[in-house]
Amino acid sequence: MTDYVEPLGMRVLIRKDEARHQTRGGIVLPDSSEIPTITGRVVEISVQIERDEDFPIRKYDRVLFHPKSAIPVDFEADNLLFVVPAADIVAVFRRSDRERNRESLSEATDADHSSIDDLDIEMDFDNDDN
Repeated sequence: MTDYVEPLGMRVLIRKDEARHQTRGGIVLPDSSEIPTITGRVVEISVQIERDEDFPIRKYDRVLFHPKSAIPVDFEADNLLFVVPAADIVAVFRRSDRERNRESLSEATDADHSSIDDLDIEMDFDNDDN
């Protein structure tokens, strides 16, 4: 039994996103109007890609890929795994710098609140002594 699939050369293993049957607005789409999903999550990369610092794809990245050259891997029951040549990955979904800055600010604010809470506790103890 195979436990592991390792892509070779300049290839990655992608778990294709499942097709949505409902739009964000709540409209249910019939199967005939389905557009094939060509996004997915990189679950494994080849050693060659891993060593190439100039190649922007890493494990767990969400990517957009060209489905025509994707090779299905009959490894799991849902059959959503595909070996895809790195050249056929056309985009990587990244968070914007604004979102990253917002997260950093939120973390810093949380840290400031914890020190303020500590200060309030110390002040409460001082007030109890008076």
